[in-house]
Amino acid sequence: MKKLSYLLMFSLLLFTACKKDQVDATNTKTLQSSINDMTSSLPTIKQIKFNEALYILKTFGVEADGDVAELKALGQLINGKKVPEILAMADEVAQKNGIEWASNAPPSLGEMNIFGDEKAKESDPNDVRANALSIITRPIGDDGTGATSLQIIPRLVDNAGNPVSFTGAGLETTLEVFSNGVKISTSKNLMQDNNFKGFNLRYSSIPAAKVVDNKIDITVSVKTTAKTFKMSKIGLDVNPSALKVPEAPKLDSTAVLQDPSAVDPNNPGATPGTVTDPATGTTTPAAPKQPSADPKTTVNKFLNNVSSQNLKAAFDASNNPSWGSYETFSNPNSGFGSVKNVSVKNISTSGANTNSASVNATYDVTDKNGRTTSLRATFGLKNVNGEWKISSYKINP
Repeated sequence: MKKLSYLLMFSLLLFTACKKDQVDATNTKTLQSSINDMTSSLPTIKQIKFNEALYILKTFGVEADGDVAELKALGQLINGKKVPEILAMADEVAQKNGIEWASNAPPSLGEMNIFGDEKAKESDPNDVRANALSIITRPIGDDGTGATSLQIIPRLVDNAGNPVSFTGAGLETTLEVFSNGVKISTSKNLMQDNNFKGFNLRYSSIPAAKVVDNKIDITVSVKTTAKTFKMSKIGLDVNPSALKVPEAPKLDSTAVLQDPSAVDPNNPGATPGTVTDPATGTTTPAAPKQPSADPKTTVNKFLNNVSSQNLKAAFDASNNPSWGSYETFSNPNSGFGSVKNVSVKNISTSGANTNSASVNATYDVTDKNGRTTSLRATFGLKNVNGEWKISSYKINP
């Protein structure tokens, strides 16, 4: 009998020793097994909060499409982490995404299970009885040119279209933004009751180049235990002045670039960039060669080359570090490679001297999505070995 007691005690100790206290994400099976071990070692309330934390991280802490991909990404995120670390990570993600959740607060999201068991339970707060989803949209904010954001508020409603009442839920709510059928962005939040504040879609987060005809479409989905409700709104106007545009390059210095390999053929031993007087032997800095062409001719050729997509010739007409390499300059998404056509309306030289010049140009740019933008820009040019090169570019309001 005594031996049997010792054997039972040894087996219990062995079982306890084998339980994992940190995540093992080698595969889905070890991930679930290690999380189960970690959960079972916690008090009941702490177990609920731990499961909520895992749900927060899986839903908002990783970038992946679909439950399987999200679970794999979550495993990579928390591999080797212990309970306190996971709770702290969830706190950070919740705060970053504006979710009213904290690891030290009472349970608030119902019964979360990241491994996909979504069967309704007798006391499941996520089993919200609703018939449809409605969406309220309204422009908000004003920077002097119009609205700066679009507020999007989803509501679960009954047969009569009245909001249903519920509390203590954790309904995964997803907002997808499209323009001309192309997805622009996706964001998520948790609907805990039907006073949900919704989403604040800032226009400055939407790239102007991806918006066609200044209109967007939105789709909102709300996931309850039994059903996912979805609704879309098409052709919502946005304020084009508030959309995200590439930052205007900073003005470059107008200092003259000198060719370090240039030599005076009359005095090969002289320092490059200098002139030696044959009579006195005195060496003085050489005067820069004055360009013969009008600087606006260079700008006009540059715009014509961009319009015809002769981007190599356009790039060779510039000496602007802000435009980076030719690959960056000609990028079809963020560079001049995205331009389909340029229609020049007016070009004028506003100032010029031996070393530098300034040219104003008014023109329309049509991108490859068919979107046309009217621009007024100032081109800075500098004298490089007797040729005008575009050294800076500024879009004017």
